[in-house]
Amino acid sequence: MNGLIAVPDSAEPDAVFDAFTAWATAGGITLYPAQEESLIEVVSGNNIILSTPTGTGKSLVAVGAHLTALARGERSFYTAPIKALVSEKFFALVDTFGAENVGMMTGDSAVNADAPIICCTAEILANLALRRGPDAGIHQVVMDEFHYYGDPDRGWAWQVPLLILEHTQFVLMSATLGDVSALAEDLTRRTGRDTAEVTGVERPVPLSYHYETAPIHETIDELLHTDRAPVYIVHFSQAQAMERAQALTSAKVASRAQKEAIAELVGPFRFSTGFGKTLSKLLRAGIGVHHAGMLPKYRRLVEQLAQRGLLPVICGTDTLGVGINVPIRTVLLTALTKFDGTRMRQLNAREFHQIAGRAGRAGFDTAGTVVVQAPEHETLNLKALEKAGDDPKKRRKIVRKKAPEGFVSWGRGSFDRLIAAQPETLTSHMQMTSAMLINLIARGGDVFATVRRLIFDNHEPVARQRELARRALAIYRTVVAAGIVVSEGGQIRLTVDLPANFALNQPLSPFALAAFELLDPESSTYALDMLSVLEATLDSPRAVLNQQEHMARGEAVAAMKAEGIEYEQRMELLENITWPKPLEELLEQSFETFKASQPWVADFELAPKSVVRDMYERAMSFSEYVRFYQLARSEGVVLRYLSDAYRTARQMIPEHARTPELHDIIEWLGELVRQVDSSLLDEWEELNHPDAAEHDARADEVVPPAPRRLTANARAFRVLVRNELFRRVQLAALEKIDALGDLDGDSGFGTDDWAGALDAYFADHDEILTGGDARSADMLLIEEETGSWRVRQILDDPAGDHDWGITAVVDLAASDAAGEVALAVTGLTRF
Repeated sequence: MNGLIAVPDSAEPDAVFDAFTAWATAGGITLYPAQEESLIEVVSGNNIILSTPTGTGKSLVAVGAHLTALARGERSFYTAPIKALVSEKFFALVDTFGAENVGMMTGDSAVNADAPIICCTAEILANLALRRGPDAGIHQVVMDEFHYYGDPDRGWAWQVPLLILEHTQFVLMSATLGDVSALAEDLTRRTGRDTAEVTGVERPVPLSYHYETAPIHETIDELLHTDRAPVYIVHFSQAQAMERAQALTSAKVASRAQKEAIAELVGPFRFSTGFGKTLSKLLRAGIGVHHAGMLPKYRRLVEQLAQRGLLPVICGTDTLGVGINVPIRTVLLTALTKFDGTRMRQLNAREFHQIAGRAGRAGFDTAGTVVVQAPEHETLNLKALEKAGDDPKKRRKIVRKKAPEGFVSWGRGSFDRLIAAQPETLTSHMQMTSAMLINLIARGGDVFATVRRLIFDNHEPVARQRELARRALAIYRTVVAAGIVVSEGGQIRLTVDLPANFALNQPLSPFALAAFELLDPESSTYALDMLSVLEATLDSPRAVLNQQEHMARGEAVAAMKAEGIEYEQRMELLENITWPKPLEELLEQSFETFKASQPWVADFELAPKSVVRDMYERAMSFSEYVRFYQLARSEGVVLRYLSDAYRTARQMIPEHARTPELHDIIEWLGELVRQVDSSLLDEWEELNHPDAAEHDARADEVVPPAPRRLTANARAFRVLVRNELFRRVQLAALEKIDALGDLDGDSGFGTDDWAGALDAYFADHDEILTGGDARSADMLLIEEETGSWRVRQILDDPAGDHDWGITAVVDLAASDAAGEVALAVTGLTRF
């Protein structure tokens, strides 16, 4: 930010305040009145709830709070809702306070965990509070994005520290908190500190609001030609965002100079997927796309180009939010309704202000604009009335367009109400889980009183508190019955030792380790079965599973129709068809057994599935897999899952359990992820081995450095080559001539070549086998030459003659350049 800050020798409020303002002034920063007010409260030892608009410098107040704690010789924690933001704040604070003073805990890793300033997620802090109690040595907590307190699933983690850490000073920050008076009063009661509310501050970059009834392409054109770009066009589905972006390619969005600058910057960038090639065309026209389903490297590229002022328009979803610093002058909302997972509904005030607050950034703009586009049927009706003019006959003849079926009504009135509305008061979502109760028991002391206080002195209504009490009692009985907890002499204690990071990361890993022992290393499917155990413990990538289920049901319907099964029976049978779940019965039975001795795992869901295994068994590349399941809009979800699977395999599978085949699969998976987009693995490495200088250098790069040469990892490259050839074996076994022609036609071995070669093979043998033996390493012969490999994939025939094989040449340099195997089939011949 402004370089290292000098920690004052005195902890006196005036000394700390003067040290901070001197540092800010040296960096060219003049504090806003709200920042000064907040810092005076913080150095005075008070709690503060800072609810001011985006761009009012809440991050600077956080720095002042950490400086105050350092001057007092105290320990402070900074929390954020996502690991990526925790990581960014860690490096920012390292730049400000020095590496020796800042640490990080993410669940995946801990860096300098004894430092006086710790960055972590809210869940980490909540579990620390539960385990260590009021005397945890946490003197100050800065909770960013505090509106997550109202999140139904995660809000408990924002509440627990407030309930337990009674000796702690709190700084709670968000742009959209609503009425916090009750929260402030409660916080004062618990901590004995005054709690200041800093709210209602005027935005340093004022917003103007407009309701547009012209067609949306006219609205966009006007914004572009009245100096109100960059424009972020907000959609409430990824499909709509992409459709809008592609529709804009026919308009003049960017200047010639902008297009030339974009072309120069993105020239060396590897657009490695089908979506990437579409994005490349859009970016070169000055149109960005941004949504959660994109690969991280694509999102970052859009953000970097936007920060350089090269993208006049970005089409995206309402997910452009936490921790993303993209200068946007105008926010254009295409609707005021969204599907919340259950139903279509109007945006609430908090959601609206979160989105609108992205417009007009301090340091970039002097004003911001928020535009809401009227519903299409309203626009069409107004246009028809305008065309009819003042002629009463023409106006009577107009057939008004009706809202589409299922439309949730909204219009100018809805917009006006949202502008004026304050964000809704945050709602408590306290929980009681096995992990929480066991953490409380592990703390020791008067456990009954501790649990009672947490349940009956929280922010829930009385009826809900009673529900939590019943839940806690049921959990207690379960852990006592399992022998995990005993009560002796009026004292409740655990009979087992808990790991330091209990329930923070991969909570089902103990189950996976136990389940690994159930598998037979001599089995032909051992390596893939190990993957299936691991995959069952990972979070489910719903987009992938939904497509797998959709395809499975489509294939089942076709098969049932062929068998003559009636419609009603088909529909009934379809209810039992879902995505592939290898080892489902074994895993569920063993999970029930495991829960009997370790009942806290019941808080977490075992989810058998096959994504990594499915990709490997189908011998597909990342791009082929995304295309096969039509996941172009969710390829980021796919990659994040594969990355999580690779990291978990590396960390969880014991060395003694790794057969050569399993080693190969793990190496293949890691290299596949790295070549598609290395940023997730780089982020993981960075969390484990942080380097502030390298981080800052990477932050300024538009185009990330190319991943390491694909051929440098010889073990993984051999698996990739084997998969490329086995993909052809599978297609040949099914006699899918057209698909084979599509794969190899460009390299000179087309449909006719494959047809003739397979006719010759089937004259000798009845079928091509595709079992475990068929894809083993022994069936691939490699002759290494300078710059290329000559390879032969032996076919597994029923007679076991192994006298036929697919021959191909692998171009090593082309493989490195593409990040995937560059292979040209030269024939299918008999030895």
